[in-house]
Amino acid sequence: MNLFAGVHADWAGAKLVDGPEEATHAHMTPPALRRQLARRPEDLAGVHVVTAGDRLDRPTHDAARAAGAQVSHYYGAAELSFVAWGEHADGLRPFPGVEVAARDGELWVRSPYVSEGYLEPDHVLRRDADGWMTVGDRGRVEDGLVSVLGREGGITTGATTVLVADVEHLLRRHAIGEVAVLGIPHPDLGEVVVAVVSRRDDLQSLRTVSRQLLDPPQRPRRWLHIDPLPLTDNGKIDRSAVATMTASLRP
Repeated sequence: MNLFAGVHADWAGAKLVDGPEEATHAHMTPPALRRQLARRPEDLAGVHVVTAGDRLDRPTHDAARAAGAQVSHYYGAAELSFVAWGEHADGLRPFPGVEVAARDGELWVRSPYVSEGYLEPDHVLRRDADGWMTVGDRGRVEDGLVSVLGREGGITTGATTVLVADVEHLLRRHAIGEVAVLGIPHPDLGEVVVAVVSRRDDLQSLRTVSRQLLDPPQRPRRWLHIDPLPLTDNGKIDRSAVATMTASLRP
């Protein structure tokens, strides 16, 4: 969000200021907006607040409007650029020139703003022959409104989507026992990444691996030991059971 705000300000010739009390426009994630409303809502009077990176619920939008702010909320992705916008998450409509469709509960986008591809040769964009593209976000398109339900297999933490498969794949390569990665709710970040291991002696070594090889948003904030990890009838880790057990172990 800071990068987008800086680029937009440079493009518009706008001055960057230190806080909303000096600003005409402010880019914020919804958690940051909630913190501002709890601390100094009066600083938002007359400010046009632009939010993204997580779902902006209607009560937060209404509180910001009551504080005197104008609010715009958008959904997008690095690969897709801007997709849909509105006042809050329940009122998103496609940007001009952008088409959005839901296929089997997955959002697909076609527009002149989508990226051409990844620099990494082992990453391939999911694109069809007609130019539609998806990043795997789940959602619906009904009566012109776009509802975003989140990325399947993803954890949204501090406006960044962390793919569970990527983190688990790396940690498992360095683990002795089993590893499960999941997200747990956090009041400011939305969710935080948690790693659960079946071998206690993996805890310290995987913490080191995490610091060395994972990007900051991907690094588990909490590490738990559960032995044995619960399994489904077909022998896979039972993620629902792990989530329940993790909730009971949280302080």
